Amino acid sequence: MGKTAWIFPGQGTQYVGMGKDFYDKFDDSKEIFDRAASILGIDMAKLVFEANDNINITEYTQIAIVTTCIAMLEQVKKAGLKADVCAGLSLGEYPALIASGVMSFDDGIQVVRKRGILMQEAVKPGTGAMAAVLGMDNETIEKVCAGIEGIVTVANYNCTGQLVISGEKQAVEAAGEELKKCGAKKIIPLNVSGPFHSPMLRGAGEKLFKVLEQVDIMDPNPPYVANVNARFITKKDSIKELLAEQVHSSVRWQQSVENMISEGVDTFIEIGPGKTLTSFVKKINRECKVINIEKIEDLDKLQEIADR
Repeated sequence: MGKTAWIFPGQGTQYVGMGKDFYDKFDDSKEIFDRAASILGIDMAKLVFEANDNINITEYTQIAIVTTCIAMLEQVKKAGLKADVCAGLSLGEYPALIASGVMSFDDGIQVVRKRGILMQEAVKPGTGAMAAVLGMDNETIEKVCAGIEGIVTVANYNCTGQLVISGEKQAVEAAGEELKKCGAKKIIPLNVSGPFHSPMLRGAGEKLFKVLEQVDIMDPNPPYVANVNARFITKKDSIKELLAEQVHSSVRWQQSVENMISEGVDTFIEIGPGKTLTSFVKKINRECKVINIEKIEDLDKLQEIADR
């Protein structure tokens, strides 16, 4: 039997009502929401389960997703399955860190709250943009972005044939037009509140590092894979620097998955709202076993793995 990875989704997967069945049925999952509410002074049940606009605002979105992921993780742990490695896409790196024991949930949710605010406030509304680029190789996209006047870089290496670019609004739009001329199948502008994972958020990363300086960090157990360099992290020494850099650097998700596979991972369990990472992993390597845990009934899928 190969190794198992727990993977956690990022911003954009949120929706009203995510995790409510876990909240209603399991006391320990409910306790996660209640703890977040107590720590942050925010009614998390109202934020996540009742129709509202805040859930799509970065400073609230991030705490909502992380709380939901960890509430679901509590039940995955009960199934008796252990992870050999953890990873997450962008914001998803934080539930991965909590799952790896790098930081406590209490510390983690406070860092995420401050991270969301810093990212929200980093750039004036309307000055930045992000766009998905479909059907084009990485090298061509990187070359085109490098030739555009202004700030535009690769924000996310999601999977084969799907990248996200980010930066100044005009530069992103210009890059999109040039990429279409070069043969990109589709350019999809993303409905986001800022140019995440671009140099425009360097200041936010520097401020986040000061927040992280006050947080107790432990050696990962199991290891986790960092977004910035797609490497297995086994010691705590560089984690704060990596997390600060992650805010304004490319998320190397495809490379992270490829590295996990090369280290013997053949089963990926996505824990959290949506099936985004499940889709990415399948596109990266169809031979891997991938399941997502989003609803209570999904927990039955874990037994199949446990019986192997």
